[in-house]
Amino acid sequence: MVMAARNLSVEMTFALLGFTDYPEFQIPLFLVYLIMYIITVVGNLGMILIIKVNPKFHTPMYFFLSHLFFVDFCYSSIVTPKLLENLVMTDQSIFYASCMLQYFLSCTAVVTESFLLAVMAYDCFVAICNPLLYTVVMSQRLCALLVTGSYLWGMFGPLVLLCYALQLSFSGHNVINHFFCEYTALIAVSSSDIHIPQLLLFGFATFNEVIILTSYVFIFVTVLNIRSASGHRKAFSTCASHLTAITIFHGTILSLYCVPNSKNSRQTVKVASVFYTVFNPMLNPVIYSLRNKDVKDAFQKLIDTKVLFL
Repeated sequence: MVMAARNLSVEMTFALLGFTDYPEFQIPLFLVYLIMYIITVVGNLGMILIIKVNPKFHTPMYFFLSHLFFVDFCYSSIVTPKLLENLVMTDQSIFYASCMLQYFLSCTAVVTESFLLAVMAYDCFVAICNPLLYTVVMSQRLCALLVTGSYLWGMFGPLVLLCYALQLSFSGHNVINHFFCEYTALIAVSSSDIHIPQLLLFGFATFNEVIILTSYVFIFVTVLNIRSASGHRKAFSTCASHLTAITIFHGTILSLYCVPNSKNSRQTVKVASVFYTVFNPMLNPVIYSLRNKDVKDAFQKLIDTKVLFL
């Protein structure tokens, strides 16, 4: 009986509803998301390449950025291809194992990105408040530990939630009202009691956001205590790109997962999810390179080198 139940779970499929409520927009949405995905892949991998080949960028800030771009590339590649497929294919099914894996990898990526952004905020804080001790404080060992910790914590919470999701029973026609295997939409189709998984998700998401946002508040207050007006301008100019990124990312996460008894409709959840699964990974390379003259110069040199070889 146990083996039969296990085989049933392996062979079970879900249907991802996606944006089928608007069939007239399927092709336009496919084209928009395809363009966004191409920009995401080229932008993130291009930035990783620039940071890797240019010794000027072998600094803690760009070390963290390279991992942020890597996570964004992985995150987008976990979610977007299936979204694109479902927009043009009539078969919108996904296997049980594939759905659970997509949830785990996507959730791991979003939590890892949250803590990488916090690590980058700390790096920015040290650079502004202790510029003379920056290279001593932000040693290679500390940078490696901070990044490793972000990845490990990024896997821990989603793994706990996955263990509970694997214990849920699914029966009948399992239609997930989302464009990917997002946790709340996934457990919503279960025939089991989902009270504990919901509480765990809320608790885990809230804990993460409290820790991260507290660190931002501490950094913000410290920067405000800088006496000179020029110091304020320099600080906020240095962190402007980072503040833009965290506002978009954490604003969406807070509205979706840290509001108890949220009355957000599934359509609202899907639209909001587009921001942190599709839009944000595309935007980050732009945010962190648009105001950075060194990055633009390095990118131009890379393009010129390729043109010469062609």
